[in-house]
Amino acid sequence: MDMNQYLSMFIDESNDHLQSLNESMMGLEANPEDLSIVQVIFRSAHTLKGMAATMGFEDLASLTHQMENVLDLVRNNKLRMQDFIFDTLFKSLDALESMVEDITGGGEGKADVSAIVASLQAIVRGEIPTAAGAAAEVAAGATAEAPVFLDEFQYSVLEQSLQEGHKVLYVDVAIRKDCQLKAVRAYMVFDLLERSGEVVKSFPSVQDIEQEKFDHSFSLYYITQKEASEIQAMILNLSEIDKVTAVALDQESLHQMGQDTVAAEAPAPVKEATPVSNASPASAAHAKEEAGKPAPARTGGAPSRTIRVDIERLDVLMNLFSELLIDRVRLEQLASEVQNADLTETVEHMGRVSGDLQNIVMKLRMVPVDTVFNRFPRMVRDLAKSLDKKIDLVVTGAETELDRTVIDEIGDPLVHLLRNAVDHGVEGIQERLAAGKSDTGTVNLRAFHSGNHVFIEIEDDGAGINPQKILQSAIKKGILSQEQASNYSDDEAIQLLFAPGFSTAEVISDVSGRGVGLDVVKSKITSLGGNVVVYSTQGKGTNFSVQLPLTLSIIAAMLVRLGSEKYAIPLSSIVETGIVKQTQIWSIHGNKMVEFRNSHIPLVSLSKLFSVPDYDESTEEETEIVVVRKGERLVALAVQDFIGQNEIVIKNLGKYLPEVQGISGATILGDGQVALIIDPNAFIK
Repeated sequence: MDMNQYLSMFIDESNDHLQSLNESMMGLEANPEDLSIVQVIFRSAHTLKGMAATMGFEDLASLTHQMENVLDLVRNNKLRMQDFIFDTLFKSLDALESMVEDITGGGEGKADVSAIVASLQAIVRGEIPTAAGAAAEVAAGATAEAPVFLDEFQYSVLEQSLQEGHKVLYVDVAIRKDCQLKAVRAYMVFDLLERSGEVVKSFPSVQDIEQEKFDHSFSLYYITQKEASEIQAMILNLSEIDKVTAVALDQESLHQMGQDTVAAEAPAPVKEATPVSNASPASAAHAKEEAGKPAPARTGGAPSRTIRVDIERLDVLMNLFSELLIDRVRLEQLASEVQNADLTETVEHMGRVSGDLQNIVMKLRMVPVDTVFNRFPRMVRDLAKSLDKKIDLVVTGAETELDRTVIDEIGDPLVHLLRNAVDHGVEGIQERLAAGKSDTGTVNLRAFHSGNHVFIEIEDDGAGINPQKILQSAIKKGILSQEQASNYSDDEAIQLLFAPGFSTAEVISDVSGRGVGLDVVKSKITSLGGNVVVYSTQGKGTNFSVQLPLTLSIIAAMLVRLGSEKYAIPLSSIVETGIVKQTQIWSIHGNKMVEFRNSHIPLVSLSKLFSVPDYDESTEEETEIVVVRKGERLVALAVQDFIGQNEIVIKNLGKYLPEVQGISGATILGDGQVALIIDPNAFIK
């Protein structure tokens, strides 16, 4: 029997069950006595085991079976849940996710999980280690040879660094066996490396190295501009260093090393759950049937009201509708010229039908942000545990919908902002108590609609941001001079958080302090047509607000004319339009300004910026302006005429045209002309 036809269904169902298992395990950790949650976990694990066995993935089925044995004891009141059991089950879920990822990539889903299986079997035998024993086991595990684990955000940082021309090195350092202060030697290596680049990840963790919980060697991923041989020689110049291996990685070798580590076992790796498609998990009533025969056809019972559709098909549907929209605008223009009643009536009806079709097509591509949010509770739980903090993650607005294209891209930036809130934002337990706060910090993750945008906010109740500390750090890193820093306001100082290589972490850790992150976050969000703003109050907390467009395909825009050329300005950025006389335009320090609502805002001449040959607004008595907004800042754009509002299809300019400042794309109008789409964000710094 050919199982390949069922493989995509198996992968989707497995991801659904793994997500359900992660969420249920988090719920059980909060309420260890709730056996109803254990029943839900047991059913999901049993279904997953049956599906894996049916598809021939024996390693996956075997590990799930060992988990079942532990869960069976718990649900029959023969075993009480403890921290060690939770940690082991979470590691089991991480290994299962790695296996499913391997299967998704065309592998066989095999992995060496003997250590996890041994721990699960020990739990069944009643051999649960004490807290001291568990700590010793972790320390021992840190000394074993193992690859450096990368979570998806760290991997993306390394990948982007390679694309930007930086060198990514894998460095392995061995300290002499007779070294008395190996933690000090390790610190000297890190200090040396930080002067020439950024350490992204180390194994063992920096905390373990500082506490000498390692043998005599450690490994790390490193971003630099220097050659591998030069870094190797620099480290060997330090005393009591026995051996150094530095290997330069390319895209292929980095990907291969990432694949080699996903299924391995390591002490407390931070592992994010893979986002899954927004389809309902199989119901409990169909669980056994799914396990026995994962086929799409079902007999009896209520018919399924959902189907899985390949995202590529939706992309094709969107592209076809985009062409239809262009033709609709063309027909509307022709009908207005011909002035035929029957033709006008038919075109109007077609406009109403295509409008309804557009809404449906757009809704098909909309996915709840829950598909990204659902992996964060587990991630925050792991981070809080590794940092010895107590943190509640409160998620609201998870049902808010975004275009699938935006959803696919926003995961990594949100991962970093959350890690930043947990590490930098929320204080340690003792600091919170000393400040008169609860020992448990709160991180709020909110999503909500506003106009044609979705806002995602990450807010913590920590110590807030100290602008003076940021300026001091910027001066120390050479980003600002002392003289420049003295002219910075508090808000401007906070914006330095997004400067490349900036970090305020005093202690470098696996979570943050590498100076890699917030600049990548901002560039990614900006590339999606969004924006990120920081609000902070010292002693009360910090709020990172991310503004994203609902969709990247079809937008409402104002069409304007400049001489013989036409341009489109997104309506979502427009505050209002107006007319100003030449006498109302002021020149301040060489910059043109106009009065707007009791304040003065800059006036930008689009005709001069884009070198329009047949229009110059300075020769006219009155000039039409479009006032656009970015955050709290405004700017007026001078145009010749307003054509009207239209829904336009965004087309990429392609690879052959160089990047033009102020232009984000192009669209085809009803008369066949191409209009360039203006990016208002480019005019406001």
